[in-house]
Amino acid sequence: MGYFESIDWKGIKKDLQKGMEKGMAAMKKGAIVAQKKAGDLTDEGKRQYKILALKTKVHEAVSDLGARVYALMGSRVKNPALDVQVKNIVAQIKKLDAQIAELEKEPRSARTKKTK
Repeated sequence: MGYFESIDWKGIKKDLQKGMEKGMAAMKKGAIVAQKKAGDLTDEGKRQYKILALKTKVHEAVSDLGARVYALMGSRVKNPALDVQVKNIVAQIKKLDAQIAELEKEPRSARTKKTK
């Protein structure tokens, strides 16, 4: 009986299969965690994009407000704050600011704890 015939091939095969199963389970678990973190990062990116889009709208509205007040000043209006268009623009800005505050309300630590 030679060296190779004395080796317990069935035991080695069983040990290899067990190791492969454990390795695959660990790899699946790691993939699930990575997928969840990627999803959370995607959600955070979407949230940041929404905030940026709202801030851009605020910037445009403030520009419109300034243009409207400037136009009213040239027409000898005593109080531009009483103008209907000025009031509408100010209301729009307040609404956008509230939406931004709502998106920024959730602290970063609470958003990242979801993945841990």
